[in-house]
Amino acid sequence: MSKTSDLAYVCKILSVGTRVRILQLLKGRALCVGALSARLDVTQGAVSQHLRILRDADLVVAEKRGYFVHYQLNERTLSKWKSMVDRLLTTNA
Repeated sequence: MSKTSDLAYVCKILSVGTRVRILQLLKGRALCVGALSARLDVTQGAVSQHLRILRDADLVVAEKRGYFVHYQLNERTLSKWKSMVDRLLTTNA
């Protein structure tokens, strides 16, 4: 992928408010689908679909804990994406 298409992909993934809210909720802690669903006031099915997209983008990682799967941010990918957006928004002197 080119840098332009990488940046377009980042924008596409983050263009849905629910996904951004999921990322905000996962800052600093792992949560399961049920906990995310309750905090977002959306169905567990909808949360699962958004998490699938975020997993496919390597932005969240899943960890099975007993009967539940907990999701947390993939800090490496988040840092890479942040750098891409920073380069876009930084003006060259």
